[in-house]
Amino acid sequence: MIFDVLENAHRYTNLTQGFQKGFEFLLRPDLSELPVGDYEIDGRQVYASIARETGRSKTGALLEAHEQYIDIQLVLAGIDNMGWKTKKLCENPCGEYDKDEDIQFFNDVPELWLPTTNGYFAIFFPDDAHMPLISSGPIHKVVVKIAVNQG
Repeated sequence: MIFDVLENAHRYTNLTQGFQKGFEFLLRPDLSELPVGDYEIDGRQVYASIARETGRSKTGALLEAHEQYIDIQLVLAGIDNMGWKTKKLCENPCGEYDKDEDIQFFNDVPELWLPTTNGYFAIFFPDDAHMPLISSGPIHKVVVKIAVNQG
């Protein structure tokens, strides 16, 4: 997991293929004006989802993890108190991994909370279980998905 401000995006563009294109999208000057929806950046290798959602409470929320994609989650407005726990320490899976949706849920308690506000991002790799959208108010955010196996 990486947590940083968008102005430091240049530090991460060479981590894995696709990060350069993902951060170029996140640095668009019109990003906060784009409508809610999905945006292909490099086909399904790199794509983004822009959302405006009402935050949810920690009660009943589940940690999630992905195997096929890395998430870069950037908050544009509001506060997203994202929870984090290393996947290898998650002991309470809720069902099996769903390959079609690329998601596995866990009923574990996060080890760390990241109060994420405008201009901050978190990168979640496949070994990072995370609990997004925890807030008492609305959240405007972008999630860039980068395929683990670029082809």
